[in-house]
Amino acid sequence: MKIMIVTDAWEPQVNGVVRTLKNTTRELTALGHRVDLLTPLEFKTIPCPTYPEIRLSLFPKRKLHERIDAFAPDALHIATEGPLGMAARAYAIQHKLPFTTAYHTRFPEYVQARFGIPVAATYKFLHWFHKPSLAVMAPTPVVKSDLEKYHFTNVVLWTRGVDLDIFHQMDSKVLNTARPIFLYVGRVAVEKNVEAFLKLDLPGSKWVAGEGPALAELKSRYPQANYLGVLSQAELAKVYAAADVFVFPSRTDTFGLVLLEALACGTPVAAYPVTGPIDVLGDGGAGAMNEDLREACLEALKIDRDHARAWAERFSWAAASEQFAAHLKPLPRKPSFSEKSAAA
Repeated sequence: MKIMIVTDAWEPQVNGVVRTLKNTTRELTALGHRVDLLTPLEFKTIPCPTYPEIRLSLFPKRKLHERIDAFAPDALHIATEGPLGMAARAYAIQHKLPFTTAYHTRFPEYVQARFGIPVAATYKFLHWFHKPSLAVMAPTPVVKSDLEKYHFTNVVLWTRGVDLDIFHQMDSKVLNTARPIFLYVGRVAVEKNVEAFLKLDLPGSKWVAGEGPALAELKSRYPQANYLGVLSQAELAKVYAAADVFVFPSRTDTFGLVLLEALACGTPVAAYPVTGPIDVLGDGGAGAMNEDLREACLEALKIDRDHARAWAERFSWAAASEQFAAHLKPLPRKPSFSEKSAAA
């Protein structure tokens, strides 16, 4: 099957959406599908206000139409609600083509945290955007239920996975600071609630890996913590493996791939009992969830690293990608020249 995926989230961004699409593309290709990604790299872009790492494509309509026509996909998937996603949605509706979409990020909660716009207003836009989609792919049952509360009627599950070859247990000493070592990995932005981790009174030392608009302020306010920039996956695996506890302070993530990456490296998780951690950790004992994040951190220190790894092995990108492919809706096939001739 020829699958076109349209996404506003792509390199140089380093986040769960980009990682999900990369791994899904790799697995779909291994399954024999041909995947074409339509990303902002092909367009003139401007930085997103307050978030320059995100590039917004300018006037993508004409080129997007040409690319879709040239590839002639069997299935069209719109991954994001940005300028490219909007243009692809308009194209599909104009040509009466079926398409699928995905809900990767708790965008309404992020917008409220950053700009104060009410959650209900943003959900209204999202409902409008996804309503024509024949399947809105959500990462967890909790997120699916949340969308249905906002009257989404076409929601299906598309879970996530982890690369168990890259992220694995190892003897790593790249974080050579006082034990126990508590680690956060991810975007450093207000919606990720990183400050909730940094202000905790914990023994040992704290590390933050990642970049984002809140990084400079947090560095100045919490200079006792240690900060790393964006790392390759191989470097990141060593960082996970060197930590004693992975701390996930976000209350707004839909899944949290970093949870699986940490667990795959044998590092137990401390988190709030909210969507994302609840869906990944469940009652498997590979992490500790508590409204008192400090207590969760201390409890996670008691978890066996082998158990954390075993829990991560339950999640595979191959299975997640097969699930994705099963939700795709085939586009009407244009008749070939020979078929047109025979009909005449």
